[in-house]
Amino acid sequence: MVILGIDPGTHRAGYGVIESSRNECRYVGAGLLPARHEEAHLRLRDIKRGMDTVIGAFRPAGIAVEKLFVTRNQKTGIAVAQARGVILLAAAEHNLPIAEFGPGEIKSHLTGYGAADKSSVAKMVRIILKCPSLSVIDDVSDALAAALAAHFIKAFGRD
Repeated sequence: MVILGIDPGTHRAGYGVIESSRNECRYVGAGLLPARHEEAHLRLRDIKRGMDTVIGAFRPAGIAVEKLFVTRNQKTGIAVAQARGVILLAAAEHNLPIAEFGPGEIKSHLTGYGAADKSSVAKMVRIILKCPSLSVIDDVSDALAAALAAHFIKAFGRD
C-alpha cells in the first residue's frame, strides 16, 4: 500500500511517498508542495492544489501528517495550522484516512529517541528506505519520516 507523509508548512510543505508491505517499505517519491504566492490565502490554495495533484498521482491508502509543534511565535503557529487544515481537507475530500504524529513520536519511531536531531532522522530515513544517496531538504525528510512512522505502527493496515 502507498502511504503519503506530509510535513506541513506555509512556504515549504514537504511530502514523501513510500510503498508499505508487511515488514518492508520502499521509497517511491518525494518533494515540496508548491506555495509560490506571497499572499497567505493564495499559498493555501497552492498547497491544496498540490495535495490534489500528489494524491492523484500516487493514490495513497492513507496520509500521515505531522502534528503542529507548539511554537512561541503565534503568527507562525497560526499559519502552519492553516496549512495543516488545507492538507486535512484535501485528505477528507479524497476519503483518505489520516494518521497524525507529533514530532517526538516520529523521531522515536525512527531513531528510538524522541528528541533526535534532524540529521539523525534524515540518516534513519535513508537507512530504512535503503536509499543511501537520498539527498532531500528537512521538510521532505520529515515527511518521509511521518510516512515511515505510519508504516511502523500499521496505521492503515497491511496488504
